[in-house]
Amino acid sequence: MSDKKTRILEATEKLLSQYGFHGISMQMVAKEAGVAAGTIYRYFDDKNDLLHQLHHHILSYVAEKLSQNVSDDMPLKCRFRTMWLNLWEMATQDGAPLLTRGQFENLPRSDSPEQQQLEKQLFAKVDRLFDEGKAQGLFKPLDNDILSVLSLEPSACLARKHANGICTVTDDALEAAIEACWDAILQH
Repeated sequence: MSDKKTRILEATEKLLSQYGFHGISMQMVAKEAGVAAGTIYRYFDDKNDLLHQLHHHILSYVAEKLSQNVSDDMPLKCRFRTMWLNLWEMATQDGAPLLTRGQFENLPRSDSPEQQQLEKQLFAKVDRLFDEGKAQGLFKPLDNDILSVLSLEPSACLARKHANGICTVTDDALEAAIEACWDAILQH
């Protein structure tokens, strides 16, 4: 991806977190990205296309961070813990996507079969983790999206609260949270 396109996407993300969807214009994005307004149209058809591509850009970033140092030959609990901590680290660092979950979920996106397949590819390691756990009878027989909400997503939520000073998470509390999330998906 070109440097200018990346700057445009990052500027859009920043402005969306400050002003919301209806509060930004292409001119604002251009100014924030340090490019001419016409430059945006070299990479994006219109504001809607920009927002679609931002959605994909953020998903790709999250999938890459989530999967770091995770391999399918690791024990399930080790894979889970690594993914959980990857999300924690991503959400507490300055480079993390600035949008709140609600803003991200409301970004225009395509529900085309191609988009669904792309998302499946991006998060294949997560699906394999849950599929293997269910096949072994270790995890509850729930849809993988539900298992993810119960077990991995709390990491990012807790990390944002910690980063914003809403709560302090000690190392012991962090380990306890990981265990609680793991327990949430186990068959009992």
